[in-house]
Amino acid sequence: MKTDILLDRLLKEKSAKLSDGIYHYTQIKMAYNSNRIEGSMLSEEQTRSIFSTNTILPEGDSPVKIDDIVETTNHFEAFDYILDLAKEPLTEDIIKKLHYLLKRGTAYEREGFPTGDYKIYPNVIGGITETTPPDKVQAAMEVLLEKYDVIPEKNLDDLLDFHVQFETIHPFQDGNGRVGRLILFKECLKNEILPFIILDEYKLYYYRGLSEYKKEKGYLRDTCLLAQDQFRDVCDYFKVFGN
Repeated sequence: MKTDILLDRLLKEKSAKLSDGIYHYTQIKMAYNSNRIEGSMLSEEQTRSIFSTNTILPEGDSPVKIDDIVETTNHFEAFDYILDLAKEPLTEDIIKKLHYLLKRGTAYEREGFPTGDYKIYPNVIGGITETTPPDKVQAAMEVLLEKYDVIPEKNLDDLLDFHVQFETIHPFQDGNGRVGRLILFKECLKNEILPFIILDEYKLYYYRGLSEYKKEKGYLRDTCLLAQDQFRDVCDYFKVFGN
């Protein structure tokens, strides 16, 4: 899979500010679904409006949370960041910068939680699963990245192993899922693997895959392969790899 062709197309459309191409499509789909998985109430159409016109369309009587808007615009910038650094080795600095880009200007930052730095309080996944204690996160992240870095030719399973371990550490107070999925997209581009977007409609399958990964890797892998097939159809539609 020549992901360099896809990356080049995304970067060219980004630079040209091209509307309604694969870059435009991917920005909206990824921001909408990744934020929606984490509880955003914005619709896909509202997300599109924010990206395309920097405005938001009201929908009925439903209130709109300011943080949903801020985190959506932040996600657009974070996605641009991973495109610009797609071929760079993954580092702690990149991971922390992604978190900073995602969470800056939100209530999370105003309430004094670290933006672009590791958590200061213990947290859990889904209200149940314990994660790495704050005082052990730095060491855990260093070990994770060291082990990942020495894999010479990374495949999808290597990326999913990293993703699950990252989410298990849960290094940030909040925003771990969105950072983790952005890392997955970046690392797919770097390692000649077709990237993908986890859709909100498959959230329960994705969560099941994460929670049961140590016992059965197939649930998460199958979910990601389905997402990969869907993004391949998108690439075909936009003729990224030719006819």
